[in-house]
Amino acid sequence: MNKTLLNYETLLKVTNVISHSKDPEEVVLMAVESITRALKVKGCAVFLLNRKTGELELAADFGLSDEYLNKGPLSAMKSIADSLEEGPVAIYDVSDDPRIQYPEAAQKEGIASILSVPIMAGGRSIGVLRVYTDTPWEFTLEDVNFVQAMGNITGLAIDMARHYKGLKQSIEVLKTLRDPKLIKSKRRTPYESVPKSVHP
Repeated sequence: MNKTLLNYETLLKVTNVISHSKDPEEVVLMAVESITRALKVKGCAVFLLNRKTGELELAADFGLSDEYLNKGPLSAMKSIADSLEEGPVAIYDVSDDPRIQYPEAAQKEGIASILSVPIMAGGRSIGVLRVYTDTPWEFTLEDVNFVQAMGNITGLAIDMARHYKGLKQSIEVLKTLRDPKLIKSKRRTPYESVPKSVHP
């Protein structure tokens, strides 16, 4: 089976999960595993931006060791920063690129190349999706487009889940407001709304 067909099947598989799931974690986990298997790479991870701390926080991963994932905080300004706002960034040699925040940890993990693409939601970047290879990799336009599409789908899934969660909470609030046990009696007493000073 050729790579193009595999990529289409992966897209179909992930969009199918989105259409049946309201859980963003399930979608993100499916995405990182599917990308890793479709491209036959070492691993894949999704990082979401914490705007308060300026750090990229791990949301899901596949194929990477705990030691590598816990190497230290990822700064949005130091760790392949361009990919967060400007678009896909492909790094051929992690051992010789200033955009890598932890080059020694990457080499120890056996990572040779990285592709990082932004995850968009609501018109703004909310994080990055990264692909890791264990051999030097010249990412093709097809590779980049596929990973970017998966990044967009991941962002859409996260956005939809947030809206669904907000809608669900709103519905619960409305249900609470309409609960007969919580609604005070609407019957008026003869003295209701009459100042106490004029009561007989």
